Amino acid sequence: MAVINRIAGFADEMTAWRRHLHMHPELGFECHETAAFVVEKLREFGITQIETGIATSGVVAIIEGQGDGPVIGLRADMDALPLEEVTGAPWSSRTAGAMHACGHDGHTTMLLGAAKYLAETRNFAGKVALIFQPAEEGPGGGRIMVEEGVLDRYDIGEVYALHTMNNQPLGSFSTTPGPIMAAVDTFHIDIQGVGGHAAYPHQTCDPVIAAASITQAIQSIVSRNHNPTQDLVMSVTQIHTGTAENIVPETAYVGGTIRSFDPDVRRLAHERLRGVVEGQAASYGVTATVSLDIGYPATVNHAAQTSFAADVAEDVAGEAGVMRDRMREMGAEDFSFMLEARPGCYLFLGQGPAAGLHHPAFDFNDMAAPYGASFFARLVERAQPVR
Repeated sequence: MAVINRIAGFADEMTAWRRHLHMHPELGFECHETAAFVVEKLREFGITQIETGIATSGVVAIIEGQGDGPVIGLRADMDALPLEEVTGAPWSSRTAGAMHACGHDGHTTMLLGAAKYLAETRNFAGKVALIFQPAEEGPGGGRIMVEEGVLDRYDIGEVYALHTMNNQPLGSFSTTPGPIMAAVDTFHIDIQGVGGHAAYPHQTCDPVIAAASITQAIQSIVSRNHNPTQDLVMSVTQIHTGTAENIVPETAYVGGTIRSFDPDVRRLAHERLRGVVEGQAASYGVTATVSLDIGYPATVNHAAQTSFAADVAEDVAGEAGVMRDRMREMGAEDFSFMLEARPGCYLFLGQGPAAGLHHPAFDFNDMAAPYGASFFARLVERAQPVR
């Protein structure tokens, strides 16, 4: 089996939906126009049970199948990124400072495509919950939707999601059981020294040299403190200090990110970061404080659901088009909160050659949408067959 014929038949409609969404990106929780577009389409499909305003602008819609059965959740994210687009496409963003550079316009479109097909055919038992989520890029609409009781309110038993992947063969799928995306935390280090004239450094406590030493010492956590067989990335991405070449500044700031998969490794990184910063600061006679923004947990696929999802993907892409043991990614994803609450699987869908995710030249490949919509539809039909 390949792309579902009916879905292939309205591929042009899906392209039009996607390009409309691409032209009108919205950030964070404020995805109100996107949600309104989603609701309009769902109602056109004959779907009447729709809840809006979840996590500010999220939408959940229910499609009832034939007879009793479980409820399966399908999730798509809706938010864009704060970038200026450079694709030059006729459907480029019309909103200054915002663009769909991570394919969420495509994700929403694929779930709408599946919704159109499932609402027409209803060739499944139980129900399908369509979850359209804001704020995946931060600060975590998935967490808020779980906290607001979406999974419990609709008795959702399993959850699934797709993410486009550039430079993966068009229409192919990849996933893996266990961790597939990393946990992410952000660290902030504020250094307080004693400023003064750069000609008299002995009269100062220089926060610049302390910041440089702290930056180097952080790398020893990865190379010397944690088990090298367990993935860990600690990257300093910001250093801010100083106002002039002849002034030793009073303060400095060092910021960065921590990526991990194992909770124990995550705790180790946090503990050692505080210890390293405290020790380095003391050696230079300055003070330093560390604050941590605890971000998304690791996205961990459940083994049984991942095996099943890969089987479904083979229905769409064939055995050669599915990778069941892909390398895990150091990026983060707030679908992790849903997978902490329910069994399920997160997969990547190839869209062929493209600029990188989060790049101002990125654009979703509309040819990939029928594959994703077909996957969602077949997932439901196979998971909840009519008896």
